[in-house]
Amino acid sequence: MANIQRRSSNRPTRSQRAQRAYQLVMASGVFGLIAVVGLVLAIAGVLGSGLWIITAIIAIVCFLMFRRTVSGG
Repeated sequence: MANIQRRSSNRPTRSQRAQRAYQLVMASGVFGLIAVVGLVLAIAGVLGSGLWIITAIIAIVCFLMFRRTVSGG
């Protein structure tokens, strides 16, 4: 007969996933805003172009992690 015992799972609970999704949305928004402000300041010649590029990459990574979190797969 098959083993009836429940498997131990490392999958987070629904509330943990919701909390992670919220944090990723907030981080993505903040880094996106910093990227836009950095881009405007780089165009104006106040800052170099490195800041907005790095923050834009971080915002994209946070967004992709958010999509992975809410996809359920």
